Amino acid sequence: MKNKFSTQAMTGMAFLILCLATACSPKLNFQAKHVVFISAEEEYRSEESLPMLARILKRETGARVSFCFSVDSLGFINPNNAQSIQGLEQLQQADLVVIFARFRAIPPEQLKYITDYVESGRPIVGLRTSTHTFLYKDDPARQHLNNDWPAKVFGQQWITHHGHFDDGKNPLTEVTLNAAQATHAILRGVAPFQAYSWLYHVDGGEWQLQGDCMPLLTGHSLKSQHALDGKLDQFPLTNPVAWTKTYTGASGKPARVFFTTLGHPYDFRDPSMRKLVLNGMVWALGAEQLLPRRGMSAKTGKAYAPGNSGFGERYRKGVRAGEVGERE
Repeated sequence: MKNKFSTQAMTGMAFLILCLATACSPKLNFQAKHVVFISAEEEYRSEESLPMLARILKRETGARVSFCFSVDSLGFINPNNAQSIQGLEQLQQADLVVIFARFRAIPPEQLKYITDYVESGRPIVGLRTSTHTFLYKDDPARQHLNNDWPAKVFGQQWITHHGHFDDGKNPLTEVTLNAAQATHAILRGVAPFQAYSWLYHVDGGEWQLQGDCMPLLTGHSLKSQHALDGKLDQFPLTNPVAWTKTYTGASGKPARVFFTTLGHPYDFRDPSMRKLVLNGMVWALGAEQLLPRRGMSAKTGKAYAPGNSGFGERYRKGVRAGEVGERE
């Protein structure tokens, strides 16, 4: 009798330990994966939103996360420095890059880390202004990076948008799921929502998405300067705001690419927006079969209270780039 009780007790204890271990373990085991986040734009507070997403990804998958920021001479994050991005050498060992950049003119040795990564066939997730990642005004050898490069890699270059209006006060774009792709893994748990991002034009009129882009979400502009100007034949009120594609570079290996033109800091207050990008990361890594039925958890864990979008000195001062990874 004693032995029987001891066996049952030990079995119960083993089951409890297993349950506790399972509860504490990441739901997706990406512990061998290294995800590098590039925040290099001065308008949309990606220096706040990307670390928040990285924190969730790390918690839910165990992935190692690293960051690349534009910084000042003392190592503090300064999005206004368009001539340098710190930490890009980490791309050499990355399994995924998440890039949110705008009009950068970084030196050749830094640029090579990005272009080498993209040509390697490894997956890419891009957000909003990454349609205009680079702006080399006086460098003919690199001016193809301004428009041709993002169009080939992400599916489109910078064209125009429907207008800022009352930035951050009210949503400006109604986001809905494309019915034909409603069961796509990236859309698991994603519901229609209203975004504070003003709608980018990427398709229609004289412009078309390039490559094998497959739109997942559609945005409808709620306020449009192009409507006021009578230009809706060129720039219609509806446009894709998220899609998948492939990019085959010098390696000959097709890379999975997920892109969204959304990215206003307030967009990420909506769990569907967070879930969209997190699901996109998992899909890009080729692990969509591991996604839960409702997609990735979008719980921030701690308060996400970003600053509003805008140029100039609106970013939060005094944040050291090297300390962001430690906090996440």
